Amino acid sequence: MSIVATGSVASFFDEVVEDALKARQVEASHGAARYLVGVLSDFTRPDGATREAFDRPLTLVLQEALVTPSPAERFDRLRHLGDAVLYASGFFVDHFVARGVEPKYVFGIGARAYGTASAMLRAGSSSSSVEEQAKSVDVFSELADHFDQFASVIAEVSDIAFAKNAADARGLLKLYEKWLRTGSDRLAGELTAHGLIPTRPVKGLQ
Repeated sequence: MSIVATGSVASFFDEVVEDALKARQVEASHGAARYLVGVLSDFTRPDGATREAFDRPLTLVLQEALVTPSPAERFDRLRHLGDAVLYASGFFVDHFVARGVEPKYVFGIGARAYGTASAMLRAGSSSSSVEEQAKSVDVFSELADHFDQFASVIAEVSDIAFAKNAADARGLLKLYEKWLRTGSDRLAGELTAHGLIPTRPVKGLQ
């Protein structure tokens, strides 16, 4: 995808996140916006901990994170889980729905992970300076309190990325298929810009 080939992935996401925040009318602090950019940049090259959060039941990953004895490792696990759920809630929420999993349930797990991470920082479990702790607490608390809104921003980023890569017939087909699943206004507009009128297949008469 072009987002990976971009000279500066972070610079690309800086612009895209700003666009997505405006499109979804979500107010975010500078710290939260920068954190979203970081999450998106990291997921262009996911590590083992990130893949684990996707490969196993989210409730199990959360429970294991909550009972991890080492505070530092517990914090890292919670942060990784929050990041993974936030990303998945934006890019793959339709897959959760297809499996009968309510988005609110998924959002709740992500919000719990971020909220607990925030509480740990507030309790002084991090080795960061007081100033850095305060900033981190604010960001994680903000992400936890408005998780559904930030998930919608990531979903908008997903739509933007799909739209930017609809350069040929195959890309347009993927764009149409995603529009069928999500009903995204941005994707509908992109299809229209390519001379296609997004319509859903008409089922046969019963």
